[in-house]
This record gives sequence, structure tokens and C-alpha cells, in this order.
Amino acid sequence: MTESVAILGSTGSVGVTTLEVVRRHPDRFNVSALAANKNSGLMLAQCLEFKPEHVVMVDVEAADNLRIELEQRNLSITVSTGAGSLDALVEQQVDTVVCAIVGAAGLPSTLAAVRQGCKVLIANKEPLVMLGPAIMALAQQHQATILPLDSEHNAIFQCLPDAWQSRLGDQQSHREFGVRKVLLTGSGGPFRQVDLDTFSKITPEQACAHPNWDMGKKISVDSATMMNKGLELIEACVLFGIDESMVEIVIHPQSAVHSMVEFVDGSVIAQMANPDMGVPIANALGWPSRIESGVSSLDLFSMNRFDFEPPDTQKFPALGLARKAAQAGGNAPAVLNAANEIAVAAFLANRIRFDQITTVVSDTISVSGFEPEVTLASAIASDEQARAVATKLVASCQV
Repeated sequence: MTESVAILGSTGSVGVTTLEVVRRHPDRFNVSALAANKNSGLMLAQCLEFKPEHVVMVDVEAADNLRIELEQRNLSITVSTGAGSLDALVEQQVDTVVCAIVGAAGLPSTLAAVRQGCKVLIANKEPLVMLGPAIMALAQQHQATILPLDSEHNAIFQCLPDAWQSRLGDQQSHREFGVRKVLLTGSGGPFRQVDLDTFSKITPEQACAHPNWDMGKKISVDSATMMNKGLELIEACVLFGIDESMVEIVIHPQSAVHSMVEFVDGSVIAQMANPDMGVPIANALGWPSRIESGVSSLDLFSMNRFDFEPPDTQKFPALGLARKAAQAGGNAPAVLNAANEIAVAAFLANRIRFDQITTVVSDTISVSGFEPEVTLASAIASDEQARAVATKLVASCQV
């Protein structure tokens, strides 16, 4: 019996890689629904190959273009448009939903998937950053299984005992299974060895040139500022029910060890693989069994060294901002995330300098109100308010 899969963000890097894994297992998976923003050309190719029943294009013009192309090929695929269509898409009968829409835009559809009680594979950090505890509680209520697709969180997941994997978010599990801390690894991005004095001259092209991973522009900039590691710290606290003090960030330039878990007896278990998203995607799609990913084996004999070092928090202040947001909880992570999205977009548009990204985020946090309890409505309100503040701050920046 095949497993029906809906992929939200199918034309992005995670979505494309997910389809590469699915392609290897035609007898196991059936792509029932796809969703994207406006890349109708790639969506058409995906429709021709996988023939989903439903497709969502958030952009109206892209949806119209796709309908015309599908009609010309006599393909009866339902094409919907608008952000609200994403929620309706996952309300169809589906076994697994891959949530890979970048940014806060992926929050409503992630919640809709969790409410369906299916297996939810989360690649976008923002929903868990903005509304993590509520999402985990909702998953427990609806008996949904949340599995992380981020390579680091999936690595931690693989290092955990089987009995813990099926109950993520439980705040007692780390005590029950003797976990001392989580070691969250990161490559350090493209500017790990670049002098801080040169950060004001970094261009978007340089920031998007990650040394190990092929990612979208926003995520690549987050890697360059190391905000991505800060957001991952918050996400790790939510997924594994641990305090931020139990998360240690470790710079590992080779990106072969994707994260580690240290236990109270001193043992450290690490997950290793080539830096390819096919590995965590295959792990989550196949869970609780393992399936072929198509990723080549890690050649240990060709690796000359494994380096580990602490992060430079002076060079990368985003790490400190994220840790403080994790400590505060409430709406602080949502404010952090919203301000960062605005600042990164402004940098990519050459409206602010690279070194001003975290300044905009920090200043936004300073003037935003704190709310200790967060609901969906309040998280969205905090997100919108923080974006408005950050936008004004961007306008006042001198480039």
C-alpha cells in the first residue's frame, strides 16, 4: 500500500530533493499534492512526472499559466491559488505532509497539517520558532507525528533512543533517557575566517556562496550571519523539550558530523553523512524504517581531518540574540524571526549592509513588547508588528 505525500514548497531546494527521494520508491510513495509560490515552469515538469491530484500556486498569474499548460496536455489536475489554498490542500486525505515553505508564510499550512494527525515533516524553521510549544501540544492532541528535516535536528533525532523518537516535545524525555546536552553543529558559513572589519563590505553574492550546502538565498544569508544556527537552537529546544542551556553550538567546517548527543555517562553519539539533504529527507520519509536516499557513502579515507571549535559570538551576534530569545520564550522568538526576515530581504535588495542585519534585529527586539503567553493570533500579531518596526529601521539605515 502506497503512502500519499503532499509537498508544500515543491519547487524549492528541499521540495526538489524530496521528489528525488520519492522517485526512487515508486511502489512506496504516491505524490498526491504539490504547492509552490510562482515557479510554474518547474511545477509543470513535476506535474507531468508525478501527476498529483491537486496543485496550489500561491501566485495567481502562475496558477493561470499552469492551468493553461495542463489543459493543453489533457491533464486533469486541480489547480488552486492563494495562500489560503495551502490549508485546504493539506485537509485532503494525505498520509505525509512535507512543510518546506520558507519563512513565516509556512505557519498556517503547518498547523493545518498537524491538525490532520498525519506525519508532518518540517523543513522550515519558522513555524517551530514562532509557535513551537503550541505546535507540539497540537501534535499530541491530534496524534500527529512531527519529524525534523533540518540536517542538524534530524541528526539529533537519529541519535535519540527509539522510544523518544515517537514523542518529540516531551520535556521529561531527556531525564528519562539520560541526555546531558545536545551538540548542534554548523559549518560556520562562508565568513568563519573573514575579519570582522570587512563585514560591512560583504555583498549578497558573497553571502549566498555557502562552502558546503546548496541552499536558497535567504537560508544562505542566515548561514552567513549564523542566524540559522540561532533559529536552530530555538527549534531544538522545542522539538526535544530541552532548555537552551542544554544546547551547545559547535563549529565543524567539514559538515560531515551533522550533530551529536551527549549522555550522562559521558558517551557522545554522532550522526555522520555527506552534506546532502537527501539523507535527512529519506530518514524522515521512511521512518521508522530506513530507505535508500541516493546519496553517496561518506568516504572517511578521503577526509584528512575533523575540526571542532566554538563559535565567535562577537563576529556572529545573531547567536546571542537567538539564545536570549530562547531564554525569554513567549513571543520573543517570533519577533526575532520576523525582524530577521525583513533585514535579510533588505540586504539581498542592497538596502542595508551585511553587518546591519543583526543590528536591525537587535533594535527591533529592543522596542517590541514582550508577551509571555503566545497563541496563533498573538504570534501573527507579534510577527506583523516586528516586521513594521524592522521595516522602519531598515529605512533609517545608512548604506
